[in-house]
Amino acid sequence: MATSAFVPPLRIVLGVLAGVVATLAMGVAMARLPEGETPPAVAAAVLTERRVGEGPARLAAVVHHAAGWLTGGLFVTLLLFAEAALGRSSVAYLATTALLLVLMVGFFAGVVLPRVALARQRLRTVVRDWTVSATVYLTALVALVWAGSAALAAA
Repeated sequence: MATSAFVPPLRIVLGVLAGVVATLAMGVAMARLPEGETPPAVAAAVLTERRVGEGPARLAAVVHHAAGWLTGGLFVTLLLFAEAALGRSSVAYLATTALLLVLMVGFFAGVVLPRVALARQRLRTVVRDWTVSATVYLTALVALVWAGSAALAAA
């Protein structure tokens, strides 16, 4: 039986594990979008100070997956704060999801993407595809965290 003192840390671990699965779901969506594979390549380019597509593919994959896993933990941490303010409810989940979507898209579009040289006509498509990918990620993440949290509460 999970005691109440252990539930928040267990939920954060749950978030990281859900982030693993959500990142895999996001990868499926990214593979189907015209610029879906560009965001990890942008991250690798920024980290290695190279042009997009010239950064190591392995680095792009590692950074993408690590960020996805850790974002799961961040989601649950933000959710715990939201639940403290709003109670355990769908409103807390919606508020946290909206906040994290804005953070994910805003950080990529406002901080990471401007650091690389991409053709201006590609920028809008890259941001759009990243927004779609982030939405797929959050949809999977929220469903997994919701179900996992319910299972922990019942334990």
